Amino acid sequence: MALIVQKFGGDALGDKGKGKSKDGSEPLFGAQFLANKFLQIARIVKRSVDDGHKVIVVVSAMGDATNRLIAMAQALSPKQPAREMDMLMVTGEQQAIALMAIALHALGVPAMSFTGFQVGIITESVFGKARIKDINSDRLKRALAEGVVPVVAGFQGTTRDFEFTTLGRGGSDITAVAVGAAVGADYCEFYKDVDGIFTTDPRMAPRAHKIDRISYDEMLELASLGAGVLQSRSVEFAKNYNVPLHVRSFLHDRPGTYVVPEEKEMEDVVVSGVAFNRTEAKITLLGLPDRPGMAAELFSRVGEKGIVVDMIIQNGAGGGTNDITFTVARSDYDAAMKIAGEVCREIGAKKAEGDDTIAKISAVGVGMRSHADVASKMFRALAADNINIMLISTSEIKISCIIAEKDLDRAVRSVHDAFEAERESS
Repeated sequence: MALIVQKFGGDALGDKGKGKSKDGSEPLFGAQFLANKFLQIARIVKRSVDDGHKVIVVVSAMGDATNRLIAMAQALSPKQPAREMDMLMVTGEQQAIALMAIALHALGVPAMSFTGFQVGIITESVFGKARIKDINSDRLKRALAEGVVPVVAGFQGTTRDFEFTTLGRGGSDITAVAVGAAVGADYCEFYKDVDGIFTTDPRMAPRAHKIDRISYDEMLELASLGAGVLQSRSVEFAKNYNVPLHVRSFLHDRPGTYVVPEEKEMEDVVVSGVAFNRTEAKITLLGLPDRPGMAAELFSRVGEKGIVVDMIIQNGAGGGTNDITFTVARSDYDAAMKIAGEVCREIGAKKAEGDDTIAKISAVGVGMRSHADVASKMFRALAADNINIMLISTSEIKISCIIAEKDLDRAVRSVHDAFEAERESS
């Protein structure tokens, strides 16, 4: 018997996949369609309960409910108070937990819905992107002891002053892992509309395949680099509290991908996955005076605007000057370019140049620690497809390259297949 946290997202509970009725006359959505989706998920939970496991369920809002709530608020005002937005956002999950509990009862499974407040999820006093500070798991443990399946609202908590807060996009994943850590769960299952974690996006590389087991560090890198299956903060939480994760499909009962502490055998695979991000932009400041404080001035100003910087490269340009190139999210490009131009004028740099038509491709694998020549293999694969590299960044288990966005699809296929061919031949 195991203690399992099962998390179901909006894809599992919403109207994704709706179509026409058998005679083609009516769209398959509305109350009955959603009821069928909830009952489908409730059967998954019941199967685990019938197998003798104790289960805690964590759910997101249904489908695009969160987006609809945001749209309604934006229609009222172009600028919404952060506190009121969190008060609004938490209602999406509250609908879902009640409906899930009702669905479980309909199948004969005792269940009780709980908001973040009711299970004692205490967060920082930051609206919209709060971090969890503590969880009082007593109420969850009492429910489990009584044979009840707790159904917990993801994405939300409260401050010590009883203000509702949300955890940011993907926050339900964080809730699931945090709850798992608090109750000492044996593992946490994430039910998705995919079979697990793949070596890359199968739509871009036909040879992509599901990974059976991957380390926390590899998954954390892949999540932060653009692989959208898991939220990076949830993976970091799982690593810190040693909560094994299982990413699997709600469409069938086959095993998915286990995210676990690093195992010796993982080093035999040089590259576990290829991630990509097509939503970045790069900015270059040319001819900065080569004296202390120049970089600090630039990035202090960028940071003050809440702009997150990804890669930073500095090169000596000769004549007592340096060039600095950095990348930001494309949504922050205009604001970052404005700051770069202002800094150039103030410190006497030559000029600022920008490019918002770039993309990032990254190869990730703990095997890089024990295998030489990984970088050159990646660079050769890109060169063979006539793809130019603009910037390079590395870590112990990652190599990232900035390339032109127009080349991204070919780059993913080339790099993935180069390392996949090597793995198959070894």
